[in-house]
Amino acid sequence: MIHHSAVVSNNAEIDATTNIGPFCIVGDGVKIGKNNNLISHVSIVGDTIIENNNTFYPFCSIGSDPQDLKYGNEKSYLNIGSNNKFRENVTVNPGTSGGGLNTTIDDNCLFMVGSHVAHDCKIKSNVILANNATLAGHVEIDSNAILGGNSAIHQFVRIGKFAMIGGMSGVEKDIIPYGLYTGIRENLKGLNLIGLKRKGLTSNVISEIKNMINIIFDKNDTIENNIKNNFVESSEILEIKEVIEFLNSNSKRGITTFEND
Repeated sequence: MIHHSAVVSNNAEIDATTNIGPFCIVGDGVKIGKNNNLISHVSIVGDTIIENNNTFYPFCSIGSDPQDLKYGNEKSYLNIGSNNKFRENVTVNPGTSGGGLNTTIDDNCLFMVGSHVAHDCKIKSNVILANNATLAGHVEIDSNAILGGNSAIHQFVRIGKFAMIGGMSGVEKDIIPYGLYTGIRENLKGLNLIGLKRKGLTSNVISEIKNMINIIFDKNDTIENNIKNNFVESSEILEIKEVIEFLNSNSKRGITTFEND
């Protein structure tokens, strides 16, 4: 259903099961799948592809030009998966030539009021951005991470899976999977124990993970040597393997270490 007050391009592709509410704008090149709901006053423009069962609350701006002075009107893309919720005043920008021309959001994410996803960001499934959380360009957020209200993430930062960023935090270096971070340009405070428990891990496994993480980030040697010299790589614990994989992959911003470093 398309409300009579909505402005919808004839070149947009919209599944008949999707609702376009009052005073919405849908531009050229937009493709919207099944059972999406644009409640009212939603703007979706650009080369934006939206899958199924997403809800867009009033005054969302999806697919508008990147906020990057280097952007030169190149053809770029925004891809949104399924079952996401975009609350009031959320903004999401497509990619740029400097970041692969593509911003992506996977499935089952919640973007609370006023949150912002900048150009070339990559967001995996089950991520939550609380009110007014903001991502600069090229940020990568792995699955099940949570960003507290009014937090800000510097460009090119990676946030690992199940990490927790406390409200009003400023992050300028990568956060390991399962890490807990609060503050402005601070260090890790520990592990996201609540996230590990929600994942279903036992107390014994969580204790072993904590011990391994303490070894990895021991300030008496480098992270690389700590992993190599203490046989951490031989651990059979999945979460430790994921942390090591994260540490061994490319980082443009460096790694956030622990408070005692």
